[in-house]
Amino acid sequence: MEYLIIIGTIISAFGLVGLVLSAMKVIKARRAGLADDALKAVVQKSMVLNMGALALSAIGLMMVVVGVILA
Repeated sequence: MEYLIIIGTIISAFGLVGLVLSAMKVIKARRAGLADDALKAVVQKSMVLNMGALALSAIGLMMVVVGVILA
């Protein structure tokens, strides 16, 4: 079950990277001083990446927990 723990950790790390990228996109847009409509569009596009990364991270963490329980 060590492989399940390692794979789950890697998947969680990818999810964490996605969450950071999503936050960086929004911060960059806020600092650019965009209009409200343009900023709202950037946040909505970033939300897709955010939710996908969150799901990926959650799946990875579940894999790690299952691997630890079965080990």
